[in-house]
Amino acid sequence: MGVFKIEGGVRLKGDVTPQGAKNEALQILCAVLLTPEKVTITNIPDIIDVNKLITLLGNLGVKITRNEKGSVTFQSDEVNVGYLETDAFRKEGGSLRGSIMIVGPLLARFGKGYIPKPGGDKIGRRRLDTHFEGFINLGAKFRYNREDHFYGVEKAEQGLIGADMLLDEASVTGTANIVMAAVLAKGVTTIYNAACEPYLQQLCKMLNSMGAKITGVGSNLLTIEGVESLAGCEHRILPDMIEIGSWIGLAAMTRSEITIKNVSWENLGVIPSVFRKLGITLERKGDDIFIPTQESYEVKTDIDGSILTIADAPWPGFTPDLLSIILVTATQAKGDVLIHQKMFESRLFFVDKLIDMGAKIILCDPHRAIVIGHDFKSVLKATTMSSPDIRAGISLLIAALSAKGTSVIQNIEQIDRGYESIDERLRALGAKIERVD
Repeated sequence: MGVFKIEGGVRLKGDVTPQGAKNEALQILCAVLLTPEKVTITNIPDIIDVNKLITLLGNLGVKITRNEKGSVTFQSDEVNVGYLETDAFRKEGGSLRGSIMIVGPLLARFGKGYIPKPGGDKIGRRRLDTHFEGFINLGAKFRYNREDHFYGVEKAEQGLIGADMLLDEASVTGTANIVMAAVLAKGVTTIYNAACEPYLQQLCKMLNSMGAKITGVGSNLLTIEGVESLAGCEHRILPDMIEIGSWIGLAAMTRSEITIKNVSWENLGVIPSVFRKLGITLERKGDDIFIPTQESYEVKTDIDGSILTIADAPWPGFTPDLLSIILVTATQAKGDVLIHQKMFESRLFFVDKLIDMGAKIILCDPHRAIVIGHDFKSVLKATTMSSPDIRAGISLLIAALSAKGTSVIQNIEQIDRGYESIDERLRALGAKIERVD
């Protein structure tokens, strides 16, 4: 297992282009199973989680042709559904959270879908009920093997039938899975309390370009008129909003001048305004974000003067994937911030590593932490630490880049799962970071 060695305290400068969006890619890649025709996807990020899913698709019999960098053509005309019942699939599917989204397309097109309990970040309980309740509403038969933690759904004799459903939570992957099953169901499906993230909108736009009939895209009420088959298409993945937020936090913490290129401003939602609440200056220049060097950034209190609270919420609220970056960035703000992580109960447990580096953080409970900013009057101290998950890992990397001395981050595969060639891109900006195997 490799490690990063980082010499902190170096100011960075230059331009960076965000990778394709990881969370969109995982949905889009699963959708190629819905048609036997060719689907070409561009701006695919070269990261572990996405590459694992592409390998899984290949093992299912999907033909994969790699074009220029970031572009891959898929053709699912000879899918081997029997692979789902092999031990190899149990191991492979269980190592990746995104593998859950192959179930909807497989159920819709081949009449059955199986999945072992998916892996992914260890950030607390991540239920799958929304996915399978949606399939059951469409008329699928559900079974679960408790001993093997193996889930399965199969079509009834009449096939999948459109239905009205109210989701128990606005799950992004749950909505995506149900939409992909419903596009080939008979009749009309309505999904209320649907997720409406830009990446889910992208999936719906892609499916419509393939011949699906989905309306209400961008709202929490989707209407899907089932069709008999879908055609191929070409689709480009959006820039990764989580990576964009990571670069903003990194620029502020290291007091660097960075331009983030081609960010798709219209799909960033409240992300820029939340960083501005921390006092960070960022400017819109065309479709770029320019972050100038800033020696200090002061937290804006609420209107009545009370402590600023930053909490996650379903889109268009603030994404939970950026709360770890907001938290580490707040350690050098002027002022105090309450971070409220509502969706996952274990995502704040990495703060002990920041406290070891000298950050002033009070962990109130598994969901809330108060950060007392240093205003750069006391810099963080270098240390050796391990990356527990993707977002905590990049947060610790940001902390290390701002710290005094040389830090070591272990278990960097967690960072590589979500960030493409992060060390090379940081070195291009002037960072002193080394990957050691």
